[in-house]
Amino acid sequence: MKKIGITGQAGFVGNHLYTTLSLDDTVKLIPFERSFFDNQVALEDFVSQCDIIVHLAAMNRHDDVNVIYNTNLKLVDSLISACTTTKSTPHIIFSSSSQEDRDNLYGQSKKEGKEKFVAWAAKSEGKFTSLTIPNVFGPFGKPNYNSVVATFCHKVARNEEPTIINDGEVGLIYINELVKIFVDAINGDAEADSIGQNSTEIRIQPTSKNKVSRILELLNRYKKDYMGNGVFPSLEEPFEKALFNTFRCYVPQDHYPVKFTKHTDPRGSFVEIARTQTSGQFSFSTTVPGITRGNHFHTRKAERFAVISGKALIQLRKIGTDEVINYHLDGKEPAYVDMPIWYTHNIKNVGEEELITLFWINEPYNPEDADTYFEDV
Repeated sequence: MKKIGITGQAGFVGNHLYTTLSLDDTVKLIPFERSFFDNQVALEDFVSQCDIIVHLAAMNRHDDVNVIYNTNLKLVDSLISACTTTKSTPHIIFSSSSQEDRDNLYGQSKKEGKEKFVAWAAKSEGKFTSLTIPNVFGPFGKPNYNSVVATFCHKVARNEEPTIINDGEVGLIYINELVKIFVDAINGDAEADSIGQNSTEIRIQPTSKNKVSRILELLNRYKKDYMGNGVFPSLEEPFEKALFNTFRCYVPQDHYPVKFTKHTDPRGSFVEIARTQTSGQFSFSTTVPGITRGNHFHTRKAERFAVISGKALIQLRKIGTDEVINYHLDGKEPAYVDMPIWYTHNIKNVGEEELITLFWINEPYNPEDADTYFEDV
């Protein structure tokens, strides 16, 4: 059982890493709060419990760049001091940045922080790994803070017009890809270069490079086709699938449920569930009154629930939060709700008649790689 603590576990990368590690039965997560850095006793108690500490806590935005520099180095000094006082020698995994080679105080704080950890590892017999990280994007990033992708997704989904200041090529890594590298580093499976006694470094390269204008073009296409007409794009190309899954998490809650167009004639009725530019699996279920299906979530799959007969309550909850989103659907007005990744979800027959639900998911079910994790909403 590996005991792992994550400073900055509530941040963008920290939240994704924390929720991913929580799926591993061989890991015990040691809770961390930002206030620990202002409470030496709490910080010392935290480090003394950890076999591995992933140090993600940092400041990267402030009107005064000197505050960024001083804050980031103070966090490093506090962590090293707590380890020294308690004679703790965890494996510290440090989130550095590709900006450490640039002439700015944020990058300088990362470079000098890394050097402090290298010195600590050599002196204490602890272990240190530095991950130099390029620009990251993915679900739940803060607009105007974490990445241009987060900002563009937020604005496009809300009918706002993003501004391209510099249409340069940007190298990106998707959060799921980055988390895998962190997990490999935790497990000792990542290829790393030595940078000192007991210290290694992993310089992570972007997995995609795109001009800013192309990213915006794709997002506008998702807005028009997906939000406007319910059409799923092609999900074959890894970057486009990652960008689409990111965009879906910025779709406003009140966009759903989306009513279908119902075509009726003397023979009966016809409803198109989903038009798609990708492969996938269409299915349907019948559910007797009072029964609930689901209570699981996915980390990569795109999925649609469509109620065509009966009354249903569809519930969603983002993993790691308490807020439950409720959607009431009635087959008299057929409608659908799409399931964002990292949201556990279910569907319950709340009527007195049989419930008929149609499902679409972009990957046929594979029991050896199901990407299905059970958790009650």
